[in-house]
Amino acid sequence: MYVVILAGGGGTRLWPLSRPDRPKPFLPLLGEETLLQRTVRRASPLVGPGDLYCVTDRRYGQLVRDQAPEVELIVEPTGRNTAAAIALATAKIARPADEVMLVLPADHWIGDEAAFLAAARVATRDLATGALGVDDPLVTLGIRPTHASTDYGYLRPDTTAGTTIDGIRCYPLLAFEEKPAEARARELINEPGVAWNAGMFAWRRGTIRSALEKFTPLMTVVGTALGSDLALAGAYERLQPMSIDVAVMEGAARDHRVLMATLDAGWSDVGSWSALLAGLAGPAGRSGSNGKPAAGRVVQTGERIDVGEDDLVIRPVEGRLEVDAPGQGTILADGVWAHLIGARHLGPQVRALLERVQRGEVGS
Repeated sequence: MYVVILAGGGGTRLWPLSRPDRPKPFLPLLGEETLLQRTVRRASPLVGPGDLYCVTDRRYGQLVRDQAPEVELIVEPTGRNTAAAIALATAKIARPADEVMLVLPADHWIGDEAAFLAAARVATRDLATGALGVDDPLVTLGIRPTHASTDYGYLRPDTTAGTTIDGIRCYPLLAFEEKPAEARARELINEPGVAWNAGMFAWRRGTIRSALEKFTPLMTVVGTALGSDLALAGAYERLQPMSIDVAVMEGAARDHRVLMATLDAGWSDVGSWSALLAGLAGPAGRSGSNGKPAAGRVVQTGERIDVGEDDLVIRPVEGRLEVDAPGQGTILADGVWAHLIGARHLGPQVRALLERVQRGEVGS
């Protein structure tokens, strides 16, 4: 078995903290480790030396080398979403066709790492090798949802065919469903066994190769260009960005070839200021003086924002990010800011966040 970590960048909903030259996976958002470093450490007990790989855009190759020198680096000419990254890893990593590949995002947070390891072992050892009567299955880890979110896609299982393996609830998957509208999210949250799609997968190398060949031209386009950096760059220029969910998994689910292992482990994609504030608050102290959790959003240059007395703003000042509590009123953003609504009680955590992010930049 081997692990492929996808460190694709992005993080636009965390600007100005996340930036094009140092995006979310490479930031120490919820501790001294960056999200990439935490992902590598979390996955390490599953495999041996030389079994950890990271696929990243060439712009971030040095960041990966600096932060996770123990991983084998696979560099993309440019980011083209997860389908292309997985196709490149499938083609480039020379492993037997029946060996299992575990695919993980580099930029997620998991509080209960023991629960993650338990679910990952069931997914890779049992499900990916043919449990539940599915030949050559594609496996996904589904997050047990906590609320009717519109920020995530959903996984809809066949609960009539479910089973429990080593304490992990597992199902054949009926369908993937893209990020829903609010009314649909409320419907989905009430369906038995439904889960959030966290972009974590397990499959045999030969299985994902066959699926990519069936549903996409990626193995031909990428595989034939591996011998030359120039040829690979040209191949990537022709690719349309597409997620592995849309490119492969939705069709495979319709073919009844997808299995799901349920994961309940304090997961967050840390994908927005609201999600990051929830992580900084921790299990206790999530609500401000109004009894509501803190929320946040990115503010663009020239935008006027109405600030409440319990709000904070993060803004760049002379090349550094600073946090202010400007008090109630309307202010004009003179750059890309973050508006943290009802977050005054998290001021110390937010300041500590900025300090460790900027300390890491100085030390890099």
